[in-house]
Amino acid sequence: MGLGLVMLCAAASSLQAQSHAGICPPLTRPLLPSDDRLMREFADLLRDEFEQYLSEVTEYFNCLDEERDRAWREAAEVTAQYGAFLEALRAAPP
Repeated sequence: MGLGLVMLCAAASSLQAQSHAGICPPLTRPLLPSDDRLMREFADLLRDEFEQYLSEVTEYFNCLDEERDRAWREAAEVTAQYGAFLEALRAAPP
């Protein structure tokens, strides 16, 4: 029963981590036509696409920073839990 409980806790912990993990979907780069005529013809649309990308990239970087911070905190917690686990194993009678 002890091993089953440990496995259940590990599975629950994994699901919890996944549900709290930040999702930072990568941005789609704007495409620039190689044809000068097409660039001029679609200049307004292309300008909007580039400006939209540049506006969203800051939010993307912020999302990545937040996810990195969350992952660092989680890694510290897991490290502490692992240390407690190893200590419990050392303290337990054989």
